[in-house]
Amino acid sequence: MQCLDLESRVRERFTRPLPGREAHRAFTQELGFGRHQGPPSPDVRHAAVMALFFPGLGDWHLPLLLRPQSMAAHGGQVAFPGGALEAGESLEECAAREAFEELGIPPESVRFVGRLTPLFVFASNYLVTACVAFADERPEFRPDAREVDRMLELPLAALSDRSLRELHLIRRQGIEFAAPALAYEGLRIWGATRMMLAEMSEVVAESAWS
Repeated sequence: MQCLDLESRVRERFTRPLPGREAHRAFTQELGFGRHQGPPSPDVRHAAVMALFFPGLGDWHLPLLLRPQSMAAHGGQVAFPGGALEAGESLEECAAREAFEELGIPPESVRFVGRLTPLFVFASNYLVTACVAFADERPEFRPDAREVDRMLELPLAALSDRSLRELHLIRRQGIEFAAPALAYEGLRIWGATRMMLAEMSEVVAESAWS
């Protein structure tokens, strides 16, 4: 599929209802589906992340980052670049600002094509929206060491590769639970990021059929 063709097809796919809840279901950690899909708390905060497609090595890729263990929220987890919405910002403006601050992606180099289904991240009380964008070439990434321990360039093909699927066992406060994960370059991608990637994978697949 040609580069511009994928972008136009994904953009068109966002004009129709998204898979959302059903795409998330199979990739939610144990004990988590009802909490992710339930109504957000009254004091919920809003956040945006960028799911950026850029070309490279024969496939589209998505930049992800490993949060430093020292971070209070989601430390040691793989995430999209993103963060909390500031006053007066749109979701896309927030995603672009955070992607620039964390990975050095120039806002003017990306084109937004749509938004995935908002997901309530109950552990940090954020309602997170993934804003999907395309770039004509691989950005010159400049990760900020304060917020990025390591960066991944995840190929689109990895999302449908069943050999990369694992169960990640997590122990917290005396409770053990399993989380469906995507294993890549020695890391496990799970939780809200994995759920967003699952919906993104379906959006792309359905775009190819349209």
